Amino acid sequence: MSEVDFKQANERYGANFGDNGKLSIPPSKHLAVVTCMDARLKPEEFLGLNLGEAHIIRNAGGLAKESLRSIIISQRLLGTRDILVIHHSDCGMLTFTDEQLRSKVISAHPGNAAVSEAVNSLQFGPFPDLDASVKDDVAFLKDHPLILKEGNITGWVYEVETGRIREVV
Repeated sequence: MSEVDFKQANERYGANFGDNGKLSIPPSKHLAVVTCMDARLKPEEFLGLNLGEAHIIRNAGGLAKESLRSIIISQRLLGTRDILVIHHSDCGMLTFTDEQLRSKVISAHPGNAAVSEAVNSLQFGPFPDLDASVKDDVAFLKDHPLILKEGNITGWVYEVETGRIREVV
């Protein structure tokens, strides 16, 4: 899409925006959803959520550790209590290791010490087992001292092949 396409799409969106600008900042369902950035996922749709009902926190793999800052803000300042951790089938995070990605980046920049140092300082968070990754993320959040204990924290897998979710923990 070009910049013109984005602008035209936004004009159409704005023309039908209605009263959405009057929604309150805190999500009305007091819900935070941690999920993957994968472009095939539309969590608002597959969870039946409307605009303003939940915080959707996305990153590569839908990792809880990468979402921690946003979850703390969501809970402490904006009143969310329940957290859904949703990973998905056919996730790219199942297809590589940290070492493989580091090697790929370094080989694209041979001899560049700054690139090597930067990429070697990162943990990308790939995981070999989908259900185990969901369980690990839920346990991380339940055990973290900055995550509120009043709400439910559950873990799910979205099946990209069927559009359905299944509870893991």
